[in-house]
Amino acid sequence: MSEPEARGHARRAGRLLVASGIAPPEAGGPATWLQEVLPALQALGWQLEVISYGDAASGEQPWPLRRIPRSLLPLRLARYARAAWPRMRRADLVLHTTPGLPLPPGGPPRVYRIVGDQAWERSIRRGWIPPDEDIERFQCQRYGRLVELQKTLRSRELQRARRVIVPGDWLRRLVTGWGVTPTQIQVIPNALPPASMPAPDQADARRQLGLDDHPLLLTAARLTPWKGIDRLLSALAQAPHFRLIVAGDGPQRPALERQVEHLKLEPRVRFMGQITRPQLALYMQAADWFVLYSGYEGLSHSLLESLQVGTPVIASDRCGNPEVITNDHNGLLVPWPDGDALEAALQRALQPDLRERLAGNAADGLERFSFERMVSQTDALLRICRD
Repeated sequence: MSEPEARGHARRAGRLLVASGIAPPEAGGPATWLQEVLPALQALGWQLEVISYGDAASGEQPWPLRRIPRSLLPLRLARYARAAWPRMRRADLVLHTTPGLPLPPGGPPRVYRIVGDQAWERSIRRGWIPPDEDIERFQCQRYGRLVELQKTLRSRELQRARRVIVPGDWLRRLVTGWGVTPTQIQVIPNALPPASMPAPDQADARRQLGLDDHPLLLTAARLTPWKGIDRLLSALAQAPHFRLIVAGDGPQRPALERQVEHLKLEPRVRFMGQITRPQLALYMQAADWFVLYSGYEGLSHSLLESLQVGTPVIASDRCGNPEVITNDHNGLLVPWPDGDALEAALQRALQPDLRERLAGNAADGLERFSFERMVSQTDALLRICRD
């Protein structure tokens, strides 16, 4: 495409309202996606407006962003809907990165980007189902009235969508099970922009962070029950050679800290809280292994980030993880939930040369997660849905 044609193509993009539950600099997959993709869509000519929950003082963004404070539930819902309505009236298209938001009915066509099951997450957060309830069992099991209402509302909302974007095949199958027709769904894998500069080697990263040469595990996640960090701590108690860094924060942190104390792991476990993405990349480079032993993942940005810097992964064999990790090639896939299998994986991770062999394969297959392709496919789908 010539430069004049590209400029004309960009001018024809349209006005896009992005409705989200979280936005940068907050942690989480939807916020990460917005941070990376929205500037690229702007460059392609989309006129953006973003509305999200969050603290109004939590940082500026290169696109118009209205943050709705997380006040009492009825008040924040009303404020969100009131802020959304005039923005919907001047938009050509609405892109939802979170289902269940209080947008008024009607308005322009809607596209959803789904990275998980909001009904399952909400039911766990509100105590309607056990915190360890399996997400795949949740799809077919019958529950109480409040849970079934969440499932019904989620399914009906997505059935009315013009299109539904999912990052992987596991999520495509999940969304199909909600009654969304296959022709409504498009798989557009998650991706990361190419690194702006070469990553430091492991020794340099450790020097920069003041870390010694002990075998080191890193996990990074919002600290919720389904991330499996409690199971990782239990396995760590049987793998005394390793130290563990936990990056992230969340409601389960106090319980995890008590577990560390109970297991007498204090000298070997360090909770970092929320850290910046450049800091996380440096810790990933310094680690021997990145661990994501979760019971639920769509298609994790963290796995891609770890492989991008050349650090192999120990991950559960659940949900979207096998779409990124090939067992014994760029990481180790561990059955879930199986504490003995996780302990065995940690013991195996100490084998001579295993880490180096798998790290050497870290880049294999990452071309499937091309950032340029992700942006191009997203842009093309949005243009189809706008027309």
